[in-house]
Amino acid sequence: MIKGGPKKDLQTKQIQSILISQPKPETEKSPYFELAKKFNVKLDFHPFIRVEGLSAKDFRKQKIDIPNFTAVIFTSRNSVDHFFRICEEMKIKVSQDCKYFCITEAIALYLQKFILYRKRKVFYGADGSTKSLLEVMNKHRDNEKFLFPSSDSQKKDIEEWLKTYKCEYATATLYKTVSNDVKAVMAENVYDMIVFFSPYGVKSLFENMPEFEQNGTRIGAFGPTTSAAVEDAGLRLDLKAPVPQAPSMPAALEQYLTLINKK
Repeated sequence: MIKGGPKKDLQTKQIQSILISQPKPETEKSPYFELAKKFNVKLDFHPFIRVEGLSAKDFRKQKIDIPNFTAVIFTSRNSVDHFFRICEEMKIKVSQDCKYFCITEAIALYLQKFILYRKRKVFYGADGSTKSLLEVMNKHRDNEKFLFPSSDSQKKDIEEWLKTYKCEYATATLYKTVSNDVKAVMAENVYDMIVFFSPYGVKSLFENMPEFEQNGTRIGAFGPTTSAAVEDAGLRLDLKAPVPQAPSMPAALEQYLTLINKK
């Protein structure tokens, strides 16, 4: 399998089409649409993965008593959605004294959809990193019993931290990540660039197209684990985000397109 194209061609060929491996943004004000307009680039959106929730029956097999925990850790909106879905299906009433530790402020604010938001009960990291979340949790580690609702691809570094500091905790698998069928999208189009946001997106690519050849296709990745998955798959990583100068993928793409397309 040929996975890399000549470097010289990559530096001179302009990007005219990009496949974003996420759902199409619902708002017209998305920075992605601004990028498409500014650089006259075709942007297609197609999620490479989807999330499937575990049933209450399957959750019960984990023998986790949710009311027995005093704090819940959330690292995504999916974990929030499926935690409260399971609680509703099992008719579990979450204590008003429960604390919530969220990896980003956006996820913390998303909790307002499910609870009466109180600042002294909701905490989040300063910069959206796992490190900043753990710094906040560290102040409470001796007094809380943590529940870490997650998918089958949970953040291992958080669980390692909980183990290291001998915290009382349990991980609860509430949903799983599965591959979408992207064969038709890939067969009908030739993209100059594909952007991934999860290691499972990279896995989905090869599940759909085991003989995928990168050649001159640029690859972008958001997040360190996604970047590692791209390189572990033997692909050439052309764009890595976030970085200090580009904290989001749209910002990183804008810088990259400015360089490559000479706009």
